[in-house]
Amino acid sequence: MRGLLFLFLFLSLNSYSQTAEEYYKRGLSKSKLNDYKGAIDDYTKAIALNPEYAKAYNNRGTSKKFIQDYTGAIDDFTKAIAIDPEGSIAYHNRALVKHKLKDYTGAIDDFTKAIAIDPEFDFAYNFRGLSKSELNDYTGAIADFTKALAIAPEFADSYYNRGIMKYELKDYTGAIDDYTKAIALNPEYVIAYYNRGNTKDDLKDYTGAIDDYTKAIELDPKYANAYTNRGISKKNLKDYTGAIDDYTKAIALDPYDADAYYNRGLAKYYLKDYTGAIDDYTKAIALNPKYANAYTNRGISKKNLKDYTGAIDDYTKAIALDPKYAIAYYNRGNAKYVLQDLSGACSDWSKAGELGISTAYDLKKEYCK
Repeated sequence: MRGLLFLFLFLSLNSYSQTAEEYYKRGLSKSKLNDYKGAIDDYTKAIALNPEYAKAYNNRGTSKKFIQDYTGAIDDFTKAIAIDPEGSIAYHNRALVKHKLKDYTGAIDDFTKAIAIDPEFDFAYNFRGLSKSELNDYTGAIADFTKALAIAPEFADSYYNRGIMKYELKDYTGAIDDYTKAIALNPEYVIAYYNRGNTKDDLKDYTGAIDDYTKAIELDPKYANAYTNRGISKKNLKDYTGAIDDYTKAIALDPYDADAYYNRGLAKYYLKDYTGAIDDYTKAIALNPKYANAYTNRGISKKNLKDYTGAIDDYTKAIALDPKYAIAYYNRGNAKYVLQDLSGACSDWSKAGELGISTAYDLKKEYCK
């Protein structure tokens, strides 16, 4: 009887023993469920049973990356590479973590090694392009995105990324072409609509920009920046009421967006709602005390309400933030002249002229001795 009991226990223990491959597969299943810590435990068990298990090191590194253990992830990818120097995936994954840590040069080195092993590695070209872009090598980045597209013509992200690089190089037409291709491959590519709208706005195609911002908002109704930029395009078409509506929606979504308050203030100014404009500029300044443009424009609104002293205070604050702010000197000079501070006015006009406002010299010539 005791012998049978021992045999039963022996069989039970043996039936629950697991191989390295089984732990590895269980780790894969957990990682798919976003249970990264559980996955790490299983990959660690697989490695304990098979210290040369390169795939387990690679996948443990990936799980560590997801829980932001970047140092641990790099260590694991490095071990995977030491075991299997021809494994392009481990180089690629290590590069991604280096990129995340802003080690863009190190990332480029690893992506390059991955590409040397697998010249058709489209993702490595794409992400190497992103690392190059962070180093302002826009031409090199474009070459990488183009290579990725030659390998994978349906790679929407590479079109989008190449569009951004073309925009940085002021090739706005080329950028729009690439954003359009990305959208054709992925009609719900929200950020591509948004950036295409930005580019159209730069080309003064305000109606086209509004269409793109509107599409981005349809896909993501909480896209505050899309409302703000659509408002700017509406303002450029002199639809100030429509612009105010959009800025107000942006503010409802993001009450800490100083630019949205500033732009709404501009639109109110154009509608001659100077008091409302002052309120919005004041909110923008509260959120961003270094907002020189907001001080200047608040000063202009105060001037229109004949609060010349208040206007001078705002222009002075703008100048303190930006000592080369020509228009602030010019406007402060005008306000001082109204308050009969001729000496101060002449001094400000002189400075504005030095900074490039030629009409300031005309005023100085006419009114200053």
